Amino acid sequence: MASSEITRYLDADDGTVGLDPEGYLVNLTQWSPSVAERLAAEEGLALTAEHWEVIAVLRDFYDRYEQSPAMRPLVKAVSRALGEEKGRSIHLMTLFPGSPPKLGARIAGLPKPTNCL
Repeated sequence: MASSEITRYLDADDGTVGLDPEGYLVNLTQWSPSVAERLAAEEGLALTAEHWEVIAVLRDFYDRYEQSPAMRPLVKAVSRALGEEKGRSIHLMTLFPGSPPKLGARIAGLPKPTNCL
């Protein structure tokens, strides 16, 4: 993680969590679905079943490789887990606008992907 400095707090149903300057969790163990919902709401997103599928893929990727995926590995992981149609970058951009790896990782309670600006 780029920084472990807490610059603000987020209130979720199951407690308060600290966020770094870019809005990522400082303590990854504090993630919960409630925290994900609050982080998504800050981005103007209401999480759907499709979002949760990708969040599960992101969290599985992190568990396996101890890093958040950049775009290419994310597309590949989602394609493998959910099928080629859902693994297309345009689909991921629809779910997580701007930068799917960064926004997806943030909502999934993971560190910012290392090679994303």
